[in-house]
Amino acid sequence: MDIVTFGVQLLNAVQYGLVLFLVASGLTLVFGILGVINIAHGSFYMLGAYLAYWLTAYTGSFGLALVGGVAIAFVGGLALESLFIRRLYGRDHLAQVLLSFGLILIIDEMRQILFGKDVHSVPPPAFLAGSIQLTEILSYPVYRLAICLFCLVVAAAIFFVIQRTRIGMIVRAGAENRDMARALGIPFDKVNRYVFAVGIALAALGGIVVAPISTVFPGMGEHMLILSFVVVVLGGIGSVVGAALGALLVGLTDTFGKVFFPNLSSFSIYFLMAFVLLWRPNGILGQREG
Repeated sequence: MDIVTFGVQLLNAVQYGLVLFLVASGLTLVFGILGVINIAHGSFYMLGAYLAYWLTAYTGSFGLALVGGVAIAFVGGLALESLFIRRLYGRDHLAQVLLSFGLILIIDEMRQILFGKDVHSVPPPAFLAGSIQLTEILSYPVYRLAICLFCLVVAAAIFFVIQRTRIGMIVRAGAENRDMARALGIPFDKVNRYVFAVGIALAALGGIVVAPISTVFPGMGEHMLILSFVVVVLGGIGSVVGAALGALLVGLTDTFGKVFFPNLSSFSIYFLMAFVLLWRPNGILGQREG
C-alpha cells in the first residue's frame, strides 16, 4: 500500500469514526444520563436519512434538509420523552427494551407508509459535489472532507457545552450522582426531556450527513445501532470523551480491517471490544467500581 492509498484509507476511517461519534454520543447521553436503554436509536438514524431524502426532494436544498431534519427529530424527541420515555425512569431494563422495540416497529411502519421499500439516493450540495484529484487514477470526494470538518465542529460544540456551560455541569452532575444532584434542587424533569431530545437529534443528524454518500434504505439503522453500542461500551457508559475515542478506534479497526484482513473484517471490531474489555472492563474512560 503506497502512502497516498494509506492516506485515503485513513481519511475514510476518520470520517467513519466521526459519524459514528455523532450517533453514539446521543446514545451515551441517553444511556448514561437517563439510564434508559434505547434500542430504537438506530431507527432515528434511519429516520434522519429518510428526512434528508424527503426534504431535499421537496425543498431542493440539502442545507434546509439538514436544519429541518434535525429540528423535526428534536421536536419528536421531546414528544416521545413526554409520552413514553419518562415512564421508564427507574424501571428495569426489560421494560425499556420492550418499549423501545415497540418504537422500532412503529417507526418502521411509518417509514414504509411514507416512503415505501425503495432505495433512495440524496445528492450532496452542489458546491461539495466535486472531488480532489490525488493521483492520475485516485481522487477523494470533497463531501467526505466536509463531513469530517462538520463532525469536528459538532463534536467541539458538544464538548464545550458539557465541559464549559451550566447545562453541561448539570448533565455531568446527573451522570455522577443523580440522587445528590436532585437533592440540590436540579430540575431533572426538564433535563431528562432535553437530553433525550438532543440524543435523538444527534442520531438523526448522523443519518442526514451520511445520506449523500450512502443509499437510503430500510433497515439501515440496525447496523449503526450495534456499532453505537460497541462504541458506548468501549468508551465507557456515560463518557462523551470515551465515545469519541471508541468511535475513532472502531472507524480505524473497521476500515483497515477490510483492507488487511478482508475475510475477518466483520469480526474485527468485536475482537477490538473483547481486547479493550479484558484490559478495562468498564471501558476506556469508564469508572472503576469500588
